[in-house]
Amino acid sequence: MIPQYLVDFDLRDIPTVKTDCIVIGSGIAGLFTAIKASEDRRVIMITKKSVMESNTRYAQGGIAAVIAEDDSPAYHRQDTLMAGAGLCSSTAVDALVNEGPGGVHELIRLGTLFDKEDGVLALTQEGAHSHRRILHANGDATGYEIVRALAEQVAEHENIEVWDDHYVIDLITEGGECVGALLQRPGGGRLFLQGDATILCSGGAGQLYRYTTNPEVATGDGVAIAYRAGAHIRDMEFIQFHPTALSYPGAPRFLISEAVRGEGAVLRNINGERFMERYHDLLELAPRDIVARAIVSEMEHTKSTFVYLDITHESPEMVKHRFPTIYETCMGYGLDITSDWIPVAPAAHYMMGGIKTDLNGESTIPRLFACGEVSSTGLHGANRLASNSLSEAIVFGQRIIDRIHELSPLDRDVLSVNSNEGRVDSPTQAIVERRLKLQKVMVRYAGLRRNEEMLLKGLDELKRQLPIFGSALSKREEYEFANMLTCCLLVTESALAREESRGAHYREDYPQRDDDQWRKHLLQIRELGIVEELSDDV
Repeated sequence: MIPQYLVDFDLRDIPTVKTDCIVIGSGIAGLFTAIKASEDRRVIMITKKSVMESNTRYAQGGIAAVIAEDDSPAYHRQDTLMAGAGLCSSTAVDALVNEGPGGVHELIRLGTLFDKEDGVLALTQEGAHSHRRILHANGDATGYEIVRALAEQVAEHENIEVWDDHYVIDLITEGGECVGALLQRPGGGRLFLQGDATILCSGGAGQLYRYTTNPEVATGDGVAIAYRAGAHIRDMEFIQFHPTALSYPGAPRFLISEAVRGEGAVLRNINGERFMERYHDLLELAPRDIVARAIVSEMEHTKSTFVYLDITHESPEMVKHRFPTIYETCMGYGLDITSDWIPVAPAAHYMMGGIKTDLNGESTIPRLFACGEVSSTGLHGANRLASNSLSEAIVFGQRIIDRIHELSPLDRDVLSVNSNEGRVDSPTQAIVERRLKLQKVMVRYAGLRRNEEMLLKGLDELKRQLPIFGSALSKREEYEFANMLTCCLLVTESALAREESRGAHYREDYPQRDDDQWRKHLLQIRELGIVEELSDDV
């Protein structure tokens, strides 16, 4: 079994720092919650790299909220529930669609500059949205603009300390509640950071797969450390693969935003034929899982490693203005998207599952909260609706802060916690080799298409790496690998258990959705294994 703690330690031998609120991660969720918590509390924000390095920074499409007069929360609710394929929490959806607009206006108050047309907030449409409700910034650099604005607020706030290049090894629990985190400093020393509340905002796990739109830091750390601490993890089988990531020699799997299709781009196979009409009535604006599998089907049919995304029928001026980041990035590789078709293929993009929370963002461990992609609020169900993720971070970030106001301070010193597994030997095989093998296993056996034989093979391969938990780990890349392995096991085990196809989870041996048997969630609990939970979607 995966142990509670990754390393041996005794808190009596480690320096302790105390604060009111610990925020782990620096995307939109971490920055926003830190700002809000700092209004009446001391906050320490932990980043394993830097404030500007997160999934949020690379988010292009935008943030979904009901702004237009012809739109309504009821429409946004309906779209979210449809995309979630019967597994959304209707109460979480209600919270998002009703509180999202207020959250957007709070971002604006904090300095975010969204694009405007004729003095009015500009809105676009994305896949599976019935209305134009996606706000964006600098065309296709929405995430970067949000991080810029919030990071400036954080830097100026006297109640917030930012600790860059610190790595959270494990959460510390005592008396059934989370009391802080064990950290590794940039120089290698360790310390215990004690807090009244700990908020995990550590992002997703795209790096579990060889091909991903996520940055290097997205290694599933938050889910893994919460799982080891005993928190309930939910819906890990639902990994969203973005249909359109750049697939070009020498280029990373750079995200080609859904908004490109929202503005009229069409998909063509390598023979130049449009194909989405064979797969869904909404064509290129069908839900992401359908578009991604359609692309894979066309790639197999034409024996190609990519399809094309074509926006050449739009004016060059419009394309450059609306998608400057994509245009400039592609030009750097010799692709002019105003005249060239863009080679694309699916890549791991977003984790619908994560740490189970209530509507206040609190996990099953008191004083431990989760916000953003690392959380499972129930909002996304089996398949996230485009651009709902940034909205979720703001809405549930505010709810977390409201709940923290009700917490009493920790009125004790925490010194009795220790771990002594007798770990002495360092890992023998190079971590970079292990990591690449892990990513290849996930692509091959637990990717866009799955079946029992593939998943069992994948589990067998993954379990061969379990001895890492008995090794004496001391480096960031070793901790990351242990966390990635933990998440890979969670994804593969839950994918094997769910014997149906729903949303982003597709089983070739169970190709149909089965509401009679499977309209429920799978919880994974370290000491219990997999436990079923009924869905509250209506």
